[in-house]
Amino acid sequence: MDELSKIRNIGISAHIDSGKTTLTERILFYAGRIHRMREVKGDDGGATMDYMELEKERGITITSAATTVTWNDHQVNIIDTPGHVDFTVEVERSLRVLDGAVLVLCAVGGVQSQSITVDRQMRRYRVPRIAFVNKLDRVGADPARVVSELETKLGHVAVPMQIPMGTGGDFSGVIDLIEMKAYYFDGEKGEDVRREDIAAAFADEADRARHGMLDTLSLYDDELMEIMVQGTEPTTEQIHRAVRGATIRRDITPVFFGTAYRNKGVQNLLDAVVNYLPSPIDRIAYACDNANDGAEVALSADPDGPLVAMAFKICDEPFGQVTYVRIYQGKLHRGRIYKIARNGSEQRVGRVYRLHADKKTDIDYAQAGDIVGVMGMDCVSGDTIGDGDGSLSLESMHCPEPVMSIAIQPERTADREPMSKAINRFTKEDPTFHTHFDEEAGQTIISGMGELHLEVYVERMRREYKANVITGQPKVQYREAPTVETPFNYKHKKQTGGAGQYAHVVGRLVPMEANAESAYEFENKVTGGRVPTEYIPSVDKGFQMARAKGPLAGFEVVGVKMVLEDGSSHAVDSSDLAFQLCARAAFRQVVREAKPVLLEPIMAVEVEVPSEFQGGVAGDLASRRGLITDTEIKGNVVILKAEVPLANMFGYSTDLRSQTQGRANFAMEFACYRRTPQSIQEEIIAKYEKDRAAAKK
Repeated sequence: MDELSKIRNIGISAHIDSGKTTLTERILFYAGRIHRMREVKGDDGGATMDYMELEKERGITITSAATTVTWNDHQVNIIDTPGHVDFTVEVERSLRVLDGAVLVLCAVGGVQSQSITVDRQMRRYRVPRIAFVNKLDRVGADPARVVSELETKLGHVAVPMQIPMGTGGDFSGVIDLIEMKAYYFDGEKGEDVRREDIAAAFADEADRARHGMLDTLSLYDDELMEIMVQGTEPTTEQIHRAVRGATIRRDITPVFFGTAYRNKGVQNLLDAVVNYLPSPIDRIAYACDNANDGAEVALSADPDGPLVAMAFKICDEPFGQVTYVRIYQGKLHRGRIYKIARNGSEQRVGRVYRLHADKKTDIDYAQAGDIVGVMGMDCVSGDTIGDGDGSLSLESMHCPEPVMSIAIQPERTADREPMSKAINRFTKEDPTFHTHFDEEAGQTIISGMGELHLEVYVERMRREYKANVITGQPKVQYREAPTVETPFNYKHKKQTGGAGQYAHVVGRLVPMEANAESAYEFENKVTGGRVPTEYIPSVDKGFQMARAKGPLAGFEVVGVKMVLEDGSSHAVDSSDLAFQLCARAAFRQVVREAKPVLLEPIMAVEVEVPSEFQGGVAGDLASRRGLITDTEIKGNVVILKAEVPLANMFGYSTDLRSQTQGRANFAMEFACYRRTPQSIQEEIIAKYEKDRAAAKK
């Protein structure tokens, strides 16, 4: 257990361009994992963790990458995650298996839209975090405002553990409020950390900040409160203990300052990761015991216990499938056979790897607390791996539904097979990448989280699989929703000689809130065995199959509750298939009568624009049917927050650049579904009917 206490599993998450990958590069360098720092957009091959060609070209992180470093005799497993909302599942699955996180915030931008999304994901998985305010060397850096936004916008109890010495071009280092020492970062790459007494110019500010820190901490630690009441000065160890306890309980968020690009403050952040973030034994993970009616079981992080591990990411590589695994309990040995809880299948582990971006080192086994790569297992993201009867299963990760789709087809017949291989791989790797074949149009449709998401996958098909594909116009994933409660009474009767088909269902369709957690519900109110119990699941299945394609324009029907109240059956002619067909036909009929409407995805858009371009950008958002919900002024930059239909956001990045001489940037994420205006609904339905007619010719 002593060995386990020296492991830290952390993620580095933030809004786009907050400096996550640059920070990870510095951590690797200072921990001795790499011997030369490279830049995200540099000419030297790009950052270590952005190893895909597309990542190097675009200067963005697309896939989460794992690595392991050693710092102060502790093993730190790090996952660098993307900031772009299109790749949000990478953040989601990483946070699902981590014990702690570093939330990186830009000293100029502060808490931005994606910072809020990442924070929400951390809360979902109850991940303790520390905050790192980066880019203090930039003009307009305002650390006090960022700390304030952490409290007002994210609801954290932000406790600065340092104060910066200067900002912008004057930023020279940080003052540690626990040790009351100034830290300077000398040498060409900031590798020489110099510890000095605090300069007179910062003495009063540091003293006030330390008192504020101790006052806040004392509210969350009884021992510290007692010391403060007695009027004695707490020791460094007592403060560290108080900060660690409050951080692990998620009562506070310690805040650190620096600039990764200018190599200042990173070593102190690494010290904080080791000192304050939890080890595997500090966090209790729970599993469901499927052999005992799903009873909750606490896992002990004991290397000698039965194996419980989660496959949280799948990567198909040229030499086979690599599964990223987090081990919660027990040991995972190469060459042994383990069980997949989802389907009970047995899988042999071929090899076990220690990961470093795209490089791998073979090891004989991994144990509780480790994050490793495994070869030879056929499983999917979210699977629980175990030994023995494999009855324990971990809660899987949350996966958002796709909001955009495009049609793709091979350029030549020879491209069909590589395209199919690529789609199969991407579907397995990414739970937010969906695909289906549209029978009417004769096209393969791929769906994802946004324009960039689909663009990246199409480009990967061309590069990695040499599949030349033609893409259609992006298509928004609308939804259809009934608006009035409607009864149904449908009888399915078919006689073709011999045994026929007979089924009869009676009930009601009840509209629900379209943005509810569950888009569909089924309620059985049949009494007296009018519909035999064995056919009730068939009715539910039939409703769900019909729900996939609505009557207006062929989109999924949501916000619907189907209540089965009555029906009848035949001793010979009733069957599972008959009730499925009956339910499908009944659903199609009743949805048409329930006055369905189209719902469109609405995006929360945040545009950061120089004040002189504010009017033009606001006008452009309004022309896209956008509703501006908030305007915030930060120096000579204005932040516009708006809700805009996704259908009107195609190509927005190019338009915004041309309007603002390339000086504005924006981020957007899915907000909700909202009713489509009547005129636009009619256009979409007319286009659907036209496409159907053309496909039949």
